[in-house]
Amino acid sequence: MSTLEHTAALRGAGLRVTAPRLATLAAAEAHPHADAETLARAVRESLGTVSRQAVYDVLNALSDAGLLRRVSVGGRSMRYELHRHDNHHHLVCRACGRLEDVSCAVGEAPCLHPHEDHGFEVEMADVVYRGLCSTCRAEATETATSTETAGSGAAAAHPTP
Repeated sequence: MSTLEHTAALRGAGLRVTAPRLATLAAAEAHPHADAETLARAVRESLGTVSRQAVYDVLNALSDAGLLRRVSVGGRSMRYELHRHDNHHHLVCRACGRLEDVSCAVGEAPCLHPHEDHGFEVEMADVVYRGLCSTCRAEATETATSTETAGSGAAAAHPTP
């Protein structure tokens, strides 16, 4: 997106157009799924001196306005992406934290219709699939194989009577 598009998005959300907001949107676009610290560094590289707290405040304002989307990767850790208002979810590796977009599995928006809504009008659903990515799975298999090989060698060197 261009600066003009980011400017229009800010105005459309009822937010003032400021250099930190524009720089944060540009950073989130350049670094999809980045954490707050990575975005703060990118904003400081773009603008010079901007406090970490100022960037955190901008991240909150842009998220609250629906321009950025927060993605929980576990614990208190959050990642940010431009909110494109499409129906996608995320895959998160529980070992390395790798985060990937994944299209909604079935239908238009099956997650928007919970079995029991408790009187809520559901507007959005966030689905996060957690597991091991292919790299971490391969490393875990390699480690397990190495451990088994080392263990069987030790047993052969010290036979039981």
